[in-house]
Amino acid sequence: MCWLKPQSLWEMTDRVHWATLAVLTGLMVLSRALELSGYLAFWGRRLLAHLPGERRLAVGLVMFSGLLSAVVTNDVALFIVVPLTLSLAGVATLPIGRLIVFEALAVNAGSSLSPIGNPQNLYLWQRSGVSFGEFLLAMLPLGVGLMVLLLLLVPLAFPKAFIRLEAVVNVPSERLQKPLWAALIGYPVFLFAVEMGWAAQAMAGVLLVMLVVARRAVFSIDWLLLVVFVLMFINLSMIGELSVVQEAIGTMQQWPGGDTSVGVLLSQVVSNVPATLLLAQQSEWQPLAWGVSVGGFGLVMGSMANLIALRLARQPGMLMEFHRWSIPMLGLGWLFAAVWLSALAR
Repeated sequence: MCWLKPQSLWEMTDRVHWATLAVLTGLMVLSRALELSGYLAFWGRRLLAHLPGERRLAVGLVMFSGLLSAVVTNDVALFIVVPLTLSLAGVATLPIGRLIVFEALAVNAGSSLSPIGNPQNLYLWQRSGVSFGEFLLAMLPLGVGLMVLLLLLVPLAFPKAFIRLEAVVNVPSERLQKPLWAALIGYPVFLFAVEMGWAAQAMAGVLLVMLVVARRAVFSIDWLLLVVFVLMFINLSMIGELSVVQEAIGTMQQWPGGDTSVGVLLSQVVSNVPATLLLAQQSEWQPLAWGVSVGGFGLVMGSMANLIALRLARQPGMLMEFHRWSIPMLGLGWLFAAVWLSALAR
């Protein structure tokens, strides 16, 4: 890209949305501290111990995954829920692979609700300039609608077979108080600071506190992921300036569904985070946010969360099982988004 359009290092750094990266860094550290405290896994096991049927277990895991992803991001939610689900394999005979597929779909659905649920929402929230509450209200119908659609698929995938999960409660789990309270107090303080426009200061504060309270939370987050985001900001903004790309996007935006449909389709090819970065300059934020959220379903490439779930699961036949349920969710979600947004436009 630099060969096609030579520019200085300073010009390239201007393409990076540093406020988004600061918020993402703070959330990753807070989420990691919450995970390291051990309490999420503990609470999850307690929840599972009260779900005696396979279908009820699936509903519980879907709800737990979806709600958790809205708070600690979709990827972090999977790193908590998938290992927890794999631990059940030694307790009872369960369709572990299918449960994990539904957890992947649940974090895509649940994370669409929140400005901090996934990287694309985080970026669009920061770019749009709307408040946390405004963004939440704009995404609420989609997040609730996708979760309802997913729950309607649960009876088709899981029978009412009775299972016993009492042994899960006895699984030992180390629980640490300091990371827990640092995360629980840090979340609202951090979000308030971001809302006030102090993203960089808030990130620095989180890093300093966690270096004292839970140093492992700082050093064990995926720092290379942030480097990837820097490169994505630079590369995709340069690609988006190419005339052939602008013409192609402009043409697609004239199709039925406009920005929403473009977001859905492009996500199937390059994943929803790169699609967001590529389309943000030419699209309205709300239809785009809805489109890339729905685009997380469908093909496995639609969302990085899908790839993370399948990699963590390491179950045979997962790719086929995933598409068996993800493609119907794409169709249902796309139809729901199109009908709802068209009704709002009238």
